[in-house]
Amino acid sequence: MRVLDALGHALALAGSMTWQVTWSLILGFTLSAVVQAVIRRETIGRMLGGTGPKTLALATGLGAASSSCSYAAVALGRSLFRRGASFIAAMAFEIASTNLVIELGIILALLLSWQFTAAEFVGGPIMIVLMAVAFRLFVRARLIDAARRQADKGLAGSMEGHAAMDMSISSGGGFWHRLASRDGYTAVSGIFVMEWAAVIRDIAVGLLIAGAVAAWVPNSFWQHLFLTGHPLAAKLWGPIIGPVISMLSFVCSIGNVPLAAVLWNGGISFGGVISFIFADLIIIPILVIYRKYYGTKMMLTILAIFYATMVAAGYIVEFAFGALGLIPAERAAKVANTGIQWNYTTVLNIIFLLLAAALLVRFIRSGGWPMLKMMGGTPDAHDHHGNDPHPLGQAHAGAIAPRPSPDAGKEPR
Repeated sequence: MRVLDALGHALALAGSMTWQVTWSLILGFTLSAVVQAVIRRETIGRMLGGTGPKTLALATGLGAASSSCSYAAVALGRSLFRRGASFIAAMAFEIASTNLVIELGIILALLLSWQFTAAEFVGGPIMIVLMAVAFRLFVRARLIDAARRQADKGLAGSMEGHAAMDMSISSGGGFWHRLASRDGYTAVSGIFVMEWAAVIRDIAVGLLIAGAVAAWVPNSFWQHLFLTGHPLAAKLWGPIIGPVISMLSFVCSIGNVPLAAVLWNGGISFGGVISFIFADLIIIPILVIYRKYYGTKMMLTILAIFYATMVAAGYIVEFAFGALGLIPAERAAKVANTGIQWNYTTVLNIIFLLLAAALLVRFIRSGGWPMLKMMGGTPDAHDHHGNDPHPLGQAHAGAIAPRPSPDAGKEPR
């Protein structure tokens, strides 16, 4: 009975957190789908060929408007690199597309507090700048050339098909005209469903892990691990240990936010939470993909630079927000089992679940269902020429076609 009670407690906590964040996730993915529907990917690679501040800012902005799925972001980063983007710009795009997206900011504010959202959107650009400086100082051109040769082999990682899909609106006209059109509705519904399909596993696993940790791991364990009895040591230790816990949790994207809330309640520092969330791009499964994409040396280089810049960004956020008095005084992240109550959360969940249902129905009726089978993307057996392995050309609703990569059919550089 004790085992069943423990399992029930963990599931109840996971269910409570799920109910708390449902509406915010739907809202975030809807807004993200709207943005992606009007931004065409096919020209992005050519726009990111440099390494200067302008290119870095453009890569950051385009990444923030892109997918929040870490696996898809990594796959799309390689695709952009092969299309002509610089390696630094591709990495900046990756960081922004997983750490500066709308839905992440909303769920951080909801489970933790608005201060964490602000810290994420301040720390993200800081990490990108530090990453760019580190690559320019310590990474030689021959290593990047070797990474490009490896990338051009087109070895499959994960979510290749999703990364290759471009369902943006192809018709002309102004923003609102395009968005309100039939094609606009189809594009938004397609992107919305595909984004959910890409991250639902990580969100579910993250919520279950967070529920289990909150139910089964006593706060005393976390207090010892995070050195809560020594305030200065805790501030210095948090950003160092945060990414390590993230790497070992195997959870990425938005799915690690519920666990971040548990860690915050357990005593990790403010900067430690931020560095923990940043580390979704260096979890072990993604490191394996980096090795396939760019080779072992570049994978180790990415790991070292990303880890160092995550820690540094965590420190900067910790001490800057502390000096401004913006670090929450109480550790009251919403991980308790509150159950379903008739309040604003329930009303918003009903409204946004209806919106999600409408988009799902449109996706199915417009012939989008077969596209879900393409998300993982398996390379064509005959592809030996370094092409993007998953050019998708099937029409979506007869109007919105997932457009193939511009370099499909071309020889690698």
